[in-house]
Amino acid sequence: MKKNETAPGRAHSELHTVYMEIVRRRRGETVSRRQTFRYEMRDAADTVATALKDLETRTDLRDAEGEPAEPVIWECSCLQRKCGACAMVINGRPALACDSPLRLLPEKIVLEPLRKFPVVADLQTDRGIMQKNLREMRLWMEREAVLNEKKAEDVYEASRCLQCGLCLEVCPNFDPEGGFTGAAAAVPAARVLTASPDAGKGRLPEEYRKRVFEGCGKSLACRDICPAGIDTGEMLAQSNALAVWKRKRKSRKK
Repeated sequence: MKKNETAPGRAHSELHTVYMEIVRRRRGETVSRRQTFRYEMRDAADTVATALKDLETRTDLRDAEGEPAEPVIWECSCLQRKCGACAMVINGRPALACDSPLRLLPEKIVLEPLRKFPVVADLQTDRGIMQKNLREMRLWMEREAVLNEKKAEDVYEASRCLQCGLCLEVCPNFDPEGGFTGAAAAVPAARVLTASPDAGKGRLPEEYRKRVFEGCGKSLACRDICPAGIDTGEMLAQSNALAVWKRKRKSRKK
């Protein structure tokens, strides 16, 4: 089901009972199990995150069968589609829990942790590989930024990346054990390359070529899934021009 589609036959304003089947795993466990919880919608604006927050408030948490249950472990922060913390797989599609209205989903919802990252517990995963890649690529400014109006717009667009990891979840080329860093590093790289007065010099262009350009298959699944609506295709084109093609032209002139 696409993001803006409703469940067949369901009106947008209808309040209904939701059954959340959650893939669960305790800390340190390697085998998962499934447990279903019931949630009664109270408002048409309720989201998957709303339902999960409701489970947190229950002093005697029980599943849909009435059996005692341990608190569900998941991550959240802003709950306003600005931080990316609540990324998970919802009915087979990677999404933010706070950006998944229940009125657009069927009564039965399956919640799973992201699959390309190590599971910590329940719906919580370790997405530290993204920060590791940013550090290794040294994605920060060495000198003061030089911006005109157009560059400022491009830098702002790139700065909207939430580092949620959804782009890596759907990327056919990303492997946490591999060298390709995906859009989660390509977009921050675009920000630095665009703002840097030395965009074609130093270590970053070579890192970008090896860890982004050479591994990207241009499927643009990252663009289609991005909750911030960032045009990763445009970001890649800009960065390729600055970090790859510009350097190749200079090499040919020498």
